[in-house]
Amino acid sequence: GIISSACARRVLALGHELDLLVRGHSHTLRPYPDGARLLHGDIRDPDSVRRALDGETYDVVVDFIAFTPSHIELDLELFRGRTGQFVFISSASAYHKPVRHLPITESTPLHNPFWRYSRNKIACEERLMRAYREEAFPITIVRPSHTYDRTLLPFEPHGPTVLRRILDERPVVLHGDGTSLWTLTHHADFAVGFAGLLGHPAALGEAFHITSDEVLPWNEVYHAIGRAAGKEVRLVHVPSDRIARVDPDDWGAGVLGDKSHSVLFDNSKIKRLVPNFVASTPWWRGAREIVEFYAEHPELLVADPASDRLVDQLVAEFG
Repeated sequence: GIISSACARRVLALGHELDLLVRGHSHTLRPYPDGARLLHGDIRDPDSVRRALDGETYDVVVDFIAFTPSHIELDLELFRGRTGQFVFISSASAYHKPVRHLPITESTPLHNPFWRYSRNKIACEERLMRAYREEAFPITIVRPSHTYDRTLLPFEPHGPTVLRRILDERPVVLHGDGTSLWTLTHHADFAVGFAGLLGHPAALGEAFHITSDEVLPWNEVYHAIGRAAGKEVRLVHVPSDRIARVDPDDWGAGVLGDKSHSVLFDNSKIKRLVPNFVASTPWWRGAREIVEFYAEHPELLVADPASDRLVDQLVAEFG
């Protein structure tokens, strides 16, 4: 995945031994890194995982794809007594929405009535904290916020459609008036903070977000992509609740539950434990990476017809 690929490369570069539990088919855009040992199993098929692990023990186990409490229950079953640290990848979208106080710290309450994804992550965290309190299960919780690599256009769920429209000089839709503030974090930067938590005794029982310190209005997020592509972005601003009415499950939930809220993260906690963590990739440079990637892979830059029609509908209404 976007986050795990950079983290895998980082821990190998630091000299750690790395086992990857894989289903057997490497992502062609993010191949398995040299130096990792591959264990074949599917985490949604517990018996295959038991066979793959077969008595293995670890200093650290990380689950990048646990999304529901049932996934956590399986993790607890599989890794009790097998690991000195269990790292759960949660989400900064779990922090209280609407945002009541800035900057956001790890002690900001977790509450998101708008997005089921976030509520499930909160439930996962609560189950792990109970396991830590009741049985000393050695947890660490990490909360990313919109971490990207060269493949990810930050316009979920319509990324390639939006870039295709920008390149074709067609208008695109942006929630609100585009002035709410947002943070985008390059996955290689995230991996530095993440790897520094592995095996760290002070990380046990704790939660950390790991984000860039750069804060940009959403208008600039779009315009940086346009400049990288050599195109002027034609933005049509649409109220967030209108987007939620026309696409409540995908686009709307993510906008109301996350992206329409200004965010500013205080990263002092991760920096205290990992002093070398610095998010050094500004968004303008990340935007260039993304545009260059899609120029090299035009076969991936295909507008989804349903997304295109939905954007056209909103452009006609608000443009």
